[in-house]
Amino acid sequence: MSGQKCIIVLLDSLNKHYLKAYNENATAKTPNIDAFRNDSILFNKHYIGSAPCMPARRDIFTGRYNFLERFWGGIEPFDVTLPDLLKRNGVLTHMITDHTHYVEIGGENYLQQFQTWDIIRGQEYDAWVSRAKKPVMYDEYYGKVNEQYQNNRTMFASEQDYPTPKTFKTACDWADNNKGADNFFLMVEGFDPHEPFDCPEEYLRLYEERYDGPHYNWINYGKVTEPADAIEHVRNSYRATLTMADLWFGKFIDSLKRNDLYDDTLIFFISDHGLLLGERNLTGKNLFHHYNELSAIPMLVHLPQHKNAGETRECITQNIDLMPTILDYWNFKLPAQVRGKSLKGVLEGTQDRVRESCIFGMFSGSLSYADDKYSLYIAPDRNVPIYQYCSIATTLWHYLGVGHENEIETGRFLKHTNYPVYKIPAKAMDAMYPENIEKTVMFDNISDCKQLRPIEDEKVYAEIKEEIKQLLIENDSPDEIFERFHILT
Repeated sequence: MSGQKCIIVLLDSLNKHYLKAYNENATAKTPNIDAFRNDSILFNKHYIGSAPCMPARRDIFTGRYNFLERFWGGIEPFDVTLPDLLKRNGVLTHMITDHTHYVEIGGENYLQQFQTWDIIRGQEYDAWVSRAKKPVMYDEYYGKVNEQYQNNRTMFASEQDYPTPKTFKTACDWADNNKGADNFFLMVEGFDPHEPFDCPEEYLRLYEERYDGPHYNWINYGKVTEPADAIEHVRNSYRATLTMADLWFGKFIDSLKRNDLYDDTLIFFISDHGLLLGERNLTGKNLFHHYNELSAIPMLVHLPQHKNAGETRECITQNIDLMPTILDYWNFKLPAQVRGKSLKGVLEGTQDRVRESCIFGMFSGSLSYADDKYSLYIAPDRNVPIYQYCSIATTLWHYLGVGHENEIETGRFLKHTNYPVYKIPAKAMDAMYPENIEKTVMFDNISDCKQLRPIEDEKVYAEIKEEIKQLLIENDSPDEIFERFHILT
């Protein structure tokens, strides 16, 4: 069906509390995101499905939770994906990204779902710049430094050379080359403000930086051990990198307007997950419960002709809802495997909500739940085996099951597909076993929106566990998940 235009813009690791759109006291300077909010509908209870990076993207691509069946991995042969469905139905699809994990082991087949794609090099551990001589390193530092990234930085002679600016500049070029285009789906991903929080010094000066301690722009994941001035410095580095991303996001929006690609285009502005920068005396993600700073993420949606611009939605939504929503706008049939909900009615104002509650989490971590009032984070029982189910046995930077091959089974174990898969016992080397999840905690998000005072209420806890049980059933959860979190007892 012609006449539809859709863009997803994703900034990685975006803690929504740093945006004025979500927090009037936010100090990060993001004028372009602020302006886009005025043209858009703001979702105030939008949650992740699966964390971290690649699991979150598989959620977006497939409209179903990744975290129930595996950790980090590629698009599977049995996955039905949004860009591939659109491509097969005659829609022009294109991806522009500097997210290096797409071209590493464990990131297979995502880019190939698109008709065409651009990959911008240089972020994080990207195996890009080759130098026989070791790069200049820091004598003193907090957190992390990395030789490969220091090599990559030698290519950043100006702001325009940094990967996120290059990503949005490439997106601007795409708009210039496709002026007045119709019937397209474009996905633009900036890795920033993911760590390392690296940008030209002029952005850091916006925050009146006076820090003179050891180098620190790349956080460790865990409890804070750095002094207070270093934590404030790394927060300013995060703000500065976000401000740089915001400036280039604004250039992209301007290019859309200049090329008649803005007013009548459905545009989603989202993230994959948040990040902790000293809150709760923690930095990073993955190793703790998915508190709101990590799981309650931004989503701004611009409707064609700016319909309902400036409005707010208080219903519970998730990133798995993007696929069915976009298919709905094209009037394409929803695949049977999809478990997300179309938000078209919510966006148009004809529907109040699509769900009463949601689950989310990270494979091998806690099982998380949220509704309009409560959040519950259930600590796992580590004595219960858990399994990864996949037909492509890769994960972040390595292969699954190596060293315990005799424990791997094959069969048709997944409830939503007849495709045979590996059933691989999850070992510590194959998943991120959280170190700081010691007990189950529950919060009342109305009276304690910052989640600082855990509550105990056995009746509420029992009711929520029953709700979780139903959500696990609806989402085709493997049977051991019920046992691992004592959902059936």
